[in-house]
Amino acid sequence: MGVLGRTRVYGRRRRPNPLRRRSDVVEAWTGLVVAVLLFVGAPLAGVFAARWAYDVGRATATAQRAERHRVHAVAVAGIEAGAPPAPAGSQYLYRVRVLWTEPGAGARTATAQVPAGTRRGDPVDLWLDAHGRAVAPPPGAVAVRQYTVAVGIWAAGVTAGVVLLARTAVHRTAVQRRLGEWERAWARTEPEWTGRRA
Repeated sequence: MGVLGRTRVYGRRRRPNPLRRRSDVVEAWTGLVVAVLLFVGAPLAGVFAARWAYDVGRATATAQRAERHRVHAVAVAGIEAGAPPAPAGSQYLYRVRVLWTEPGAGARTATAQVPAGTRRGDPVDLWLDAHGRAVAPPPGAVAVRQYTVAVGIWAAGVTAGVVLLARTAVHRTAVQRRLGEWERAWARTEPEWTGRRA
């Protein structure tokens, strides 16, 4: 198709059509806006949310590393038979008593979570907060990346869901208006077709 043919087709689309209702035009434009928001807006929302989550995750990890410290402890007892495990990612952890020595404070004990197979006398890394309580280790780079990806995917999905819900609402409104327009048009046309008087 040459340039002249394309101009004619494009020109026909722009000319007013008596069968095209306002609701048809609104719905057509809504489809275009929805496509742009789904293919550009939702991914951008995911990227911005992921960037924000990455900054927050890194700041949290840095703050926790500054306020927590690691001590090298020794398991005082092994894992008791029948002890209930606590799921932690891909492995199960068990609670056991551990012992460590702090300079100026002497020997101390606490309960720590250790992997399966830990026996009495095995070394255990324990993280403590500023008050000396056993706490979870600060998140590492992998945990920050996982958090970033999860937030980005969640934000993109929620954005896409909101866009699709809005599109559904516009579609329903357009259909209701279209039906109303058809009823009014039929009320004007029906007497001519049936011979009845309005």
